[in-house]
Amino acid sequence: MIRVRFPPSPTGYMHIGNVRTALFNYLYARKNNGKFILRIEDTDKERSKKEYEDDIINGLKWLGLDWDEGPDIGGPFGPYRQSERLDIYYSYINKLLNEGKAYYCFCSEEELEKDREEALRKGLMPKYSRRCRNLTKEQVQEKLDKGIKPVVRFKTPLNGEIIVKDEIRGDLTFPLENLDDFVILRSDGIPTYNFAVVIDDALMKITDVIRGEDHLHGNTPRQILIYNALNFDIPNFAHLPMILGEDHTRLSKRHGSVSLKDYKNEGYLPEALVNYMGLLGFSPENKEKEFFSLEELISEFNLKNLSKSNAIFSSSKLKWLNHKYIEMTDNKKVTELIKKYINDQFLVDDEWLKDVVRLLKEHIFVLSDINYILNDIFNPLPLDNEKIVFLNEQKNLLNEFLIGLENLNQWNENEILNLIRDTGKKLGIKGKNLYYPLRVAISHKEEGFEIYVYIYLIGKEETKKRIMEVINS
Repeated sequence: MIRVRFPPSPTGYMHIGNVRTALFNYLYARKNNGKFILRIEDTDKERSKKEYEDDIINGLKWLGLDWDEGPDIGGPFGPYRQSERLDIYYSYINKLLNEGKAYYCFCSEEELEKDREEALRKGLMPKYSRRCRNLTKEQVQEKLDKGIKPVVRFKTPLNGEIIVKDEIRGDLTFPLENLDDFVILRSDGIPTYNFAVVIDDALMKITDVIRGEDHLHGNTPRQILIYNALNFDIPNFAHLPMILGEDHTRLSKRHGSVSLKDYKNEGYLPEALVNYMGLLGFSPENKEKEFFSLEELISEFNLKNLSKSNAIFSSSKLKWLNHKYIEMTDNKKVTELIKKYINDQFLVDDEWLKDVVRLLKEHIFVLSDINYILNDIFNPLPLDNEKIVFLNEQKNLLNEFLIGLENLNQWNENEILNLIRDTGKKLGIKGKNLYYPLRVAISHKEEGFEIYVYIYLIGKEETKKRIMEVINS
């Protein structure tokens, strides 16, 4: 059975790049009737926080990605937090030490830095000198008796090669002479990432490791060495292309929001995010299709259709897609969703808000855009002198429209539009000469959504008030 995992570290809010990793693992598991496992890699005691773990769990649930085993629901291969698995790691550390496949290293930071500087001076790749590799048992015990806290290093073979079989890139060869004796247990008793992840994946029977390309050169060869040393089965690897910003640099805050929490708070729909992230580095069979539900992505997903090229993250494309999803969503549902995003300063009733959504949904790209709309409606900017001078020349139009407004019996956008047109006919004006002065007088802006919709939403009394202020200025 296919078993994949998503193993985030709770050291910050969930990154948008991690969303794609989680999603691709989820799609692969569901497509193949496999298991999707959530594992929390929280061995960084200083930076790991419960709020970040909660953010990960809540974010995945919000996206609609459910898991079969994890820290909140348990499973047959738990615990699913690394901080609760230390005794398991220690047993395998001792196994490697006893078999001579790992050793204690007592080198100080100063010694390591000196070695590094010496290698750089000679134009060599900095790597550990292996000075502790062949210490005798007596030498090791002597240092331990002195209270020197060692690290444990893996004893990398001095020659040969590691072949990484990657589902996306094919076979890649890594000469062992380029790898040093890397640390697998720190002096504080915490295993390193490369060691803990192998133990976890092996014991949790992970069959496929789908993760970012950044793991390929630095981590995967070292992990395969540990798999081999412990006689574990090596999983299939698929290293996903990197996600870059539109300037082709690694995705970061300078490209806009990078955490899933930010996108949720801005008012992106989970369906839109899943759709967009599901196509970053993946090509469905139907290349003309742009809109995919989670179920459709599951049906389409195939590792063979993953790209080797870096994926470009476009904030504008995501916002456009989100806008389309909002447009396709039932007005009642949009109204309910949008309520959560309205700032406290705006007090609006449900019926009026339904009208806003019905009339202005096409102007809403993210749900929080409602606040820009409400601010336009309730807090128009003061008219500047140039606009006041212009409107003084339009008082005939404003007076005529005001008379018609007083006599308007039915209040809906169609009647208001008819009133504007009738006013224009009476005065012999039309087009911009008709609509533009009314827009400036009532909304105080030169552009925006349709003025008859604006008038309908602010109401008859407020419209009269704003026109009178202009006429009396």
